[in-house]
Amino acid sequence: MSSQFLAVDWGTTNTRAWVVGEDGKPARRREFALGVGRLAPGEAAKRFADTIRPQMGAEGLPALLCGMIGSNLGLVEAPYLDCPADMARLRRELCPAPMAGPPVWVVPGLRCTRPDGGPDVMRGEETHVLGWAAADPARLRGEHLICQPGTHAKWVRLVDGRIERFITSMTGELFDLLRKHSVLRVRDAEDSETAFDQGLEAAGDGGALASRLFTARARVVGGDMRPQLVESYLSGLLIGAEIASAPRLLGVASQTPVAVVGDPQLAGRYLRALRASGYNASVHDGDAAALSGLAALRDGALVP
Repeated sequence: MSSQFLAVDWGTTNTRAWVVGEDGKPARRREFALGVGRLAPGEAAKRFADTIRPQMGAEGLPALLCGMIGSNLGLVEAPYLDCPADMARLRRELCPAPMAGPPVWVVPGLRCTRPDGGPDVMRGEETHVLGWAAADPARLRGEHLICQPGTHAKWVRLVDGRIERFITSMTGELFDLLRKHSVLRVRDAEDSETAFDQGLEAAGDGGALASRLFTARARVVGGDMRPQLVESYLSGLLIGAEIASAPRLLGVASQTPVAVVGDPQLAGRYLRALRASGYNASVHDGDAAALSGLAALRDGALVP
C-alpha cells in the first residue's frame, strides 16, 4: 500500500495542505482561504472535495487533517483526549470522517485542567507540538516549554515526549480588539523596537494588566509617546505580561528551554521578549512542525 497521503492543517481562518510523498517529504504545498470560521455549516466537506483535493492533485489519496476541522464546524467532531497525551495516543485515537472516496482521518484535540483549576482545550496545536518533538529525538527527553503565539497563544509543558498540560492566553485577540476598537486605537501605526521594549518593561510581573494597559493612553496624552508608537508599546506590554505569568502558572523552571513554534515574524517578537526575561529560547517554523506531526501520525491512518 502506498504511504503517500494528503496532509491538511485546517484552522479557523486559514488552511495549509501538503501532498506528502513516500519519503515523508512534501511534494506539493498550497494555502487556502477556507478556514472553518469562514464557511457555512456543512460546507467544509464540499470544499474539501471540490477545491482542496483537486487543486492538490490528491483525489485518490488518503488524507489526514488536524485543527479546527475536527470541531463542530468541520468535517467531523473529533473528541478531546485528556492529558497527558503523546504521539502514540493520538495515533490510536484518529477519528474517521464519513466521506466518500479515499479514507479521511481527523486528529483529536486535547483537554486538561490548568494549574489554577480551570479547564483548557486545544485543536491543532497538539499536532504541532508533538511534530516539533518528533523532528529531533533529543526533544523526546526531558522537560520543554513550547510557546505557540497567535490569536489564542498556547503554552505547553512537554515532558519526555508527552503533553502534560497547557494554558491558553488570548493575547493576540486582545491586542487586535484594543488596537481597533478601544481608546488606544491609532492610525498610521509605526513598528518600533524601542516602544516594544518599553512595553515589555511596563508589563512587570504580569499582574494588574487592565491597569497597566492604560499607561499606553497616559503616555500619549502626557506627551511621552507619539500616538503612532502605541501599537508597538501595546504589543510589548501584552506579550511581556503573558511571558511573566504563563511559565510561572505552569510551574516550569526558568532554566527550562523554551521553543517558540509558529509564524516567524510573530515568533521573533516572543523570542525577543523571552530572552529579555532571561529564558533560553529558540524559534521554530510552525509549518514544519505541523507537517512533521501529520507525517508522524500517518502510520495510524494508513492501515489497510
